[in-house]
Amino acid sequence: MIKLITPSKTLIGMIHVAALPGTPNSSLSMSNIIEQALEESQVYLDAGFDALMIENMHDIPYLNTCIGAEIVASMTAIACELRKVCSKPIGIQILAAANQQALAVANAAGLDFIRAEGFVYGHLADEGYIESCAGELLRYRKAIGAEPVAIFTDIKKKHSSHALTSDVSLAETVKTAEFFMSDGIIITGTSTGSAAQISEVQTARLSTKLPVIVGSGINAQNLHLYWPHSDAFIIGSSVKTNGDWKNSVEKKLAMEVMSQAKHLRNNT
Repeated sequence: MIKLITPSKTLIGMIHVAALPGTPNSSLSMSNIIEQALEESQVYLDAGFDALMIENMHDIPYLNTCIGAEIVASMTAIACELRKVCSKPIGIQILAAANQQALAVANAAGLDFIRAEGFVYGHLADEGYIESCAGELLRYRKAIGAEPVAIFTDIKKKHSSHALTSDVSLAETVKTAEFFMSDGIIITGTSTGSAAQISEVQTARLSTKLPVIVGSGINAQNLHLYWPHSDAFIIGSSVKTNGDWKNSVEKKLAMEVMSQAKHLRNNT
């Protein structure tokens, strides 16, 4: 099922699509939103990234699970256009915790994976309480014939409080996600762009046979620290102007990360 993760490690370029119709910061037409997403995708592809991912990060403040039909339609339109120009693996996340909707979009557009929040255990996010969803999500994947779409799952997710599950260790959470048939484990820092603790990535690596993905804070300077313990890296903020996720991807910064990855591939 998982054609994304390769022995040579996988660099995933994150495209934070512009604010979608109906959201508070929306200002662009759909054609302009798609054009902007395609431009950013080309920067990643020209730099040599191995995969792409789209996310509605600009849709702040996020709705909790129940997003509008306009968001699903918009993300489908973007995904379909991106699929036309990119033969490499493509993933999607729809905030917040709209995991079934993301799966439906991925299935319709021929994408390869989704990033799911709240797969196992519940947690309190800035959008409110996020219910665990593994049982419903995997049944939905089966029902719509989307088994080829991998589900990569956040563990102790960023922008969230995990006080309710403080007595459940990260290692045990990882093991539960594997038991509940996750396709890959994502470890992050505390917020977008913040680095994950290397000790947590190492713990995940020792706790599962699933692919381990670092989901935030990777840059050209620290990639080597995570390289031995990870199978893939989701990279966005660090290759944007001033390291801010709101800004555009800079080719120079993307190429610096890719250059470091090539060095590590050739020397480790």
